[in-house]
Amino acid sequence: MSDQNRPIVTGNVWSALRRYTDARIGLGRAGISLPTSELLKFQLAHAQARDAVHLPLDVNRLTAELSQLSVGDKPLVPEVIHSQAEDRFTYLQRPDLGRRLAESSRSRLQALSQADDSKSDLAIIIVDGLSSSAVQSNVVPFLEQFLADLEAEPRPWQLAPVTVVQQGRVAIGDEIGGLLKAGMALVLVGERPGLSSPDSLGIYLTFGPESGLTDARRNCISNVRPAGLAFAHASQRLLYLIREADRLKLSGVGLKDRTEEVVIDNSSKHQNFLTD
Repeated sequence: MSDQNRPIVTGNVWSALRRYTDARIGLGRAGISLPTSELLKFQLAHAQARDAVHLPLDVNRLTAELSQLSVGDKPLVPEVIHSQAEDRFTYLQRPDLGRRLAESSRSRLQALSQADDSKSDLAIIIVDGLSSSAVQSNVVPFLEQFLADLEAEPRPWQLAPVTVVQQGRVAIGDEIGGLLKAGMALVLVGERPGLSSPDSLGIYLTFGPESGLTDARRNCISNVRPAGLAFAHASQRLLYLIREADRLKLSGVGLKDRTEEVVIDNSSKHQNFLTD
């Protein structure tokens, strides 16, 4: 083939695998570099990831949407609280401050707990984390699915007041769950954005929450979003963990998620392209 007829962009034989993953594979090349279109897509993904970290959570919009949900016959009215990180810059520079409640928020939860001395099974804690877009886009539709599934459970689950935490990290849920006298803390948090997933929601479950616990005491379900783990599937996995945590009286490394123990078998109706 003459140089005049040679295509500008050389394709990649691995490009057929791109339909199975959002990972950047089989991008082709233009000379010794990437095609312009792929370079522009990368720059857009990088900008979206940065925006997810720095864009503040629209708390008013989120609380208004949450108020449209209900627990039984009661509307869900969240309490908005704050970590010790006063602003986003401090939050990113001082992770430790994002793990503890501001004194004013701590006092509010203590007063709330004293007003209702009954213990609850589960405290739902919504945390902006490292991706406000994940929380803004995914928390409400996930909770809509989860609360419906929870209500259909044979045993009634008593919920603590729902909280929305600004400038928070995962571990702040332990302090909140302890203050609300909840048997388990359920943290919905914006995960650190990747270049193909700026809107990934993480779910963390802790049995017997209290300040000072380590990650070994938590179970995690990650990548909850329309392009990742579907809300219905995430809800069923979470319900399994809640039931098992309640039965075994523990969470974390001692509690295994066995919802996906499937043997790869070519004769199975669930085919895997790697084994076809």
